[in-house]
Amino acid sequence: MNLILFEAGEVGSPLALTDPRAIHLLRVLKRRKGDLFDAGIVNGPRGKGTVAAIGPEALVIRFEPAAEPPPPDPIHLLIALPRPQTARKILNEAASLGVASLRFFRSEKGESGYAASTLWSTPEWRRHLLDGAAQAFDTRLPDVRHDAGLAASIAALPAGCPRIGLDNYEAARRLRPVPGAPPVALAFGPERGWSADERAILREAGFELAHLGPRVLRTETAVVAAVAIIKAGA
Repeated sequence: MNLILFEAGEVGSPLALTDPRAIHLLRVLKRRKGDLFDAGIVNGPRGKGTVAAIGPEALVIRFEPAAEPPPPDPIHLLIALPRPQTARKILNEAASLGVASLRFFRSEKGESGYAASTLWSTPEWRRHLLDGAAQAFDTRLPDVRHDAGLAASIAALPAGCPRIGLDNYEAARRLRPVPGAPPVALAFGPERGWSADERAILREAGFELAHLGPRVLRTETAVVAAVAIIKAGA
């Protein structure tokens, strides 16, 4: 953890010694009573935390805000709902890269059972966002939503932003940076690829198809590579 993140209501309240943040502070960072550490409020300011007290069961933390973090990059990801282990990696990496939003949608060739994973029915998904943000020394989390299908995800996009669909099979060009860092939408299909109907939806909605080269990448790798290329134009 490069930054210890707290929810707004946690500061000043006891932090159980079994909490991973307390374990990290005491065992990894070796902080003791009165010591400072880098901290932040989720979706709020960064600053310095202080270990105010160490009790038999909990820590007491004080927090002094210093500065608001920069806004997220205006990159919006539309992702066919992947298998849970892939989604965990995407959540972590997308938060670390600082994208604005992720919209997971049910695709025609995807597995419908992925939506029933405990990843989504418990707070686990948010924990992966927190881990990614903390790694990046940031407090802001991407907005994460779920949609019934691709068309619903597209309908929620900001108007007027460049739209690019990643496609290994029908794309005519490689993905290139978008100069000037405008809002950008990137769409990623399921492991089995886009259906003909989904490609038609993308084209009708103004998406240009692009690829990442001749190699077939895992979804989580494609997400990181594509976001990095887009950010190179900033």
